[in-house]
Parts: sequence; C-alpha cells; structure tokens
Amino acid sequence: MNSKNNIQRRTVLAAGASALLPLQAHAQAAWPNRPIRLIVPFAPGGSNDILSRVLGAKLSTRLGQTVVIENKAGGGGTLGTEFVAKSAPDGYTLLFASTSVTTNAASGKKLPYDLLKDLQPIGLMAATPFAVVVGNDVKANNLAEFVALARAKPKSVNYGTAGIGGINHLGTELMSSAAKIEMTHIPYKGIGPAFTDLMGGSLQMTLPTLASVLPQLRGGKMRALAVTSAQRSPLAPEIPTASEAGLPGFRLEAWFGLLGPANMPPAVLKRLNEELNWTLTQPDMKEALTREAAATMPGTPEEFASLLRSEVARWTKLISEKNIQID
Repeated sequence: MNSKNNIQRRTVLAAGASALLPLQAHAQAAWPNRPIRLIVPFAPGGSNDILSRVLGAKLSTRLGQTVVIENKAGGGGTLGTEFVAKSAPDGYTLLFASTSVTTNAASGKKLPYDLLKDLQPIGLMAATPFAVVVGNDVKANNLAEFVALARAKPKSVNYGTAGIGGINHLGTELMSSAAKIEMTHIPYKGIGPAFTDLMGGSLQMTLPTLASVLPQLRGGKMRALAVTSAQRSPLAPEIPTASEAGLPGFRLEAWFGLLGPANMPPAVLKRLNEELNWTLTQPDMKEALTREAAATMPGTPEEFASLLRSEVARWTKLISEKNIQID
C-alpha cells in the first residue's frame, strides 16, 4: 500500500513539475533581460545621433535595461541598416532609422537587405521640415519670385546638396518637378561646403533641414523663402510654408523612427511601440525634438510601415522620371 502511495505521489509531483516548465521557460525568456543595442547608421554628432541618445536614455529607464547607442556609419546608412536586418529578431538589436532608409531602397543600388521585407517597423518618432534657402544676392523676395526666376532661365540656377541620391538632392528635384523648373545640381560631400558656396555666390539655392541652417539664417548669411512642412515651424514662424508661398500641397519632411529585424515577437514589438510613444510625451524628449525643429509623430507599426512603402514608391518614381543616376 505504501509502495503504491509513493508511486502515485511521485507521479503527481512529476506532473506538477512538468506543468511549471512552460512558466519557467517564459520567465527566463522575459524581455528584456539584457542590454539592448540601438544602432545609429551615421557618425556621431548629427540629428540621428543626438536624438537616439535622448531616446535611449528614456527607454533604458522604462525597460529596466541599458540601451547602448552604437554608431555604425558607412554607405549612406546602409552598413548599419544591414547589421540590424541580419541580426536576431529578438528585440535586442534595433535601428534608429531616418528618411535615408527609403532613399537608399529607391536608389536602384543593389543592397544586401530588402527594407520592406527584412526590417520590422516599430514606430515613427518625429518629422522635421526642410527649408528652401537662397543666397543673399539672389533677386527673389519669396518662393514665387524664385520659381519665376528659375523658370525664365532654365538650368541657370545652381543648387547644392550633401551628395547624389541623398534627401537634399531628391527633395530638391521633387520641388523642381512641382514648380516646373529646371536647375543645375552641384553635389558636395556634406551640406557645410554647400553653405559656404551659397554665401560666396557660386550657388543660388539649397534645401537643408531647417534645424541645420537656423544659425546661418539668424546670422543673416542667407535667406529662407519657405519651409516644406504642412505647418509653419515654431522655431521660425516668420517663414511661410511652401504651400502658402506658391506650391500648393507641396510637403517634404525628414523623419526619424525605430526599426528592428523582421519577425520580432509580437509582444516585444507591442511593448517597444508603446514605450516609444510614451517617450514622445516626455518634456525632455519634446525639448530635444524642438531643438531639431521636429514635431512628434506617435503611431502604430502599421502606420509606419505604410509610410515606408509610400516613401519608397515616391522616390523610386522620381528617380525613374528624372533619370537620376546614383552610383
């Protein structure tokens, strides 16, 4: 009898232990249980780097794990993007993405990843406008006058950008199409040298982000004819929107958001999106974004995925129509 009871007791204990195994495994696999890497695909110092560090600090507090910022620059952002695309989809390697991921995807260059298949949108963070900027010697007091000037003498206006295929280049070509004008592209290795030549008079126009050109504007070294957002920027409310200034409906913004490798666990994706949206309500994050002339853009992974698809389609169409050759 005792032997039979012992056997039954061992059977019950074994069954109970087996039932606990899934719970124990779930506890061991709770996310996050180690540091998270946030990859910035550009060198330190720019808007991507600055904002990623503010975001990383906020997420570290919320998630209870350190978010380590790693700059992996190269290939116009493609090296860092590839690194994340090929990482394990476990929520421990994320990408601080910006508009460049879509211009790269549309460039026609052979990339070692597929943006729309190999990366998972987590959430959009913010968007910042560009400014239509001209040199002080350009005889145009507003955007309509500048368009008339460029239309009167096709290709006589030189515009500078940070390089072929970048957002400054493609954005200016998009604006040219909307305005029905033709200008001559002068690419540089960075927007700084373009500013120098704009002030020197060999360039007439450039399209930088508003935040990057504000010091020069406030110093009177060049003039902004319009911003490309839907609304005027709180940082420079005196500058009209392009839509107000003569290009109805024209809108172009640089954006920032979070991506991860495709096939992340749904629970991890949901948590990351919720925490990202929470950070956008915090005063210090809002302050950091304001310094970059950026407005918060909370939303869902699905909304961010839709933006990515539409952006890739827009740039692909433009590159084809303009026959833009990107090395």
